[in-house]
Amino acid sequence: MVSGPSDIATAAPDPLALKILVAGGFGVGKTTLVGSVSEIRSLQTEERLTEAGRPVDDTTGVAAKRTTTVAMDFGRITISDALVLYLFGTPGQERFWFLWDELAQGAIGAVVLADTRRLADSFAAIDFFESRGLPFAVGVNCFEGADRYPPEAVRAALDLDPDIPVVLCDARVRSSAREALVAVVEHALRRSAAARSAMT
Repeated sequence: MVSGPSDIATAAPDPLALKILVAGGFGVGKTTLVGSVSEIRSLQTEERLTEAGRPVDDTTGVAAKRTTTVAMDFGRITISDALVLYLFGTPGQERFWFLWDELAQGAIGAVVLADTRRLADSFAAIDFFESRGLPFAVGVNCFEGADRYPPEAVRAALDLDPDIPVVLCDARVRSSAREALVAVVEHALRRSAAARSAMT
């Protein structure tokens, strides 16, 4: 007996998998964000800060920090049945920036985490993505005790283009961090659609 079409189970299509970078300055909350949203146990390459690194590791504003990412963080979050994000957290210290080009390969966008107490630390990541034409959103990590500013004030301070999303978030809270990730995906899709439209 030959099975008919109705007897064949229709397999659900595999979800679209996208690569997102989580970048920003030293101690801004990248590892925390990846760990808080990841539905798998996040891979972390944290090492203790040592006296040997003191001359090159600027801990201004994060004096209580005891560890640092030396390669990358990795996690995964399912946004919907049709979309899965693979997250790659970059190391924040300048001496590890050579890894960023490798990590950026294949990424559709990035979240640049910012701390309003140390906004200047965000410029290196912003310049990196702008120079490579990689879409990004800025996630302002609302640390306890830090002054809160509206997104437009942060946009002006960072001299961002009007179309770049600026999202207030708490990297420790899954739902809040997720909003920053969704913002960069939507921004990247808008950029892609605009580019296709310009070519027609």
